[in-house]
Amino acid sequence: MRPLTIHEGVVLPMDRANVDTDAIIPKQFLKSIKRAGFGPYLFDAWRYADEGQPGMDCAGRPLRADFVLNQPRFKGASILLARQNFGCGSSREHAPWALEDFGFRVLIAPSFADIFSNNCQKNGILPVVLSEADVDQLFEMTASQEGFRLHVDLQAQQVSSLDGTFRRGFEADVFRKHCLLNGLDDIGLTLQKSEAIRAFEAKRLASKPWLAAELGSRLGQP
Repeated sequence: MRPLTIHEGVVLPMDRANVDTDAIIPKQFLKSIKRAGFGPYLFDAWRYADEGQPGMDCAGRPLRADFVLNQPRFKGASILLARQNFGCGSSREHAPWALEDFGFRVLIAPSFADIFSNNCQKNGILPVVLSEADVDQLFEMTASQEGFRLHVDLQAQQVSSLDGTFRRGFEADVFRKHCLLNGLDDIGLTLQKSEAIRAFEAKRLASKPWLAAELGSRLGQP
């Protein structure tokens, strides 16, 4: 997982509440568990005028010109601004996979669905909760300034505009903050204990040598 310490990027305003995970990545794309390649299908039903299917080449698909993700002024956006309860619905981890694969590193909203928020942080995306008044202000600033960018400092737990007219702090779970700053997903956390795990396994096999034969037979080894 890529570390996230400081991120600066163009803001994409999605002025919708209760955006569920089926809208973020529709159910037909859940067949794959590769964790990559979902970016072209992000918000598929809202983004395209036809119905998407896994493995489709999206380059020639008809776009919905009125959908914010298709508007040229927001090309390359990496910070998504939304309304309350973003990521509600099913707990599919494919939703943050699609967001991250597209290029989003930070999400800002008044609230997020709990499981979705947790899944985002496990996949290198920072969900930032700000008040509805602050989010309203950011929507106004994004609308009035083409190419509007924000600076997000996870260590300082602060979001700010580049001109300094907007500056707000945000809460961050201590453990999840540590993981994001150091690029540690669940596997990375486990690998930090690899020496202790190897020592435990060596000690266990020394005291119960028959386990080696038992394990070998289960794995089909002589």
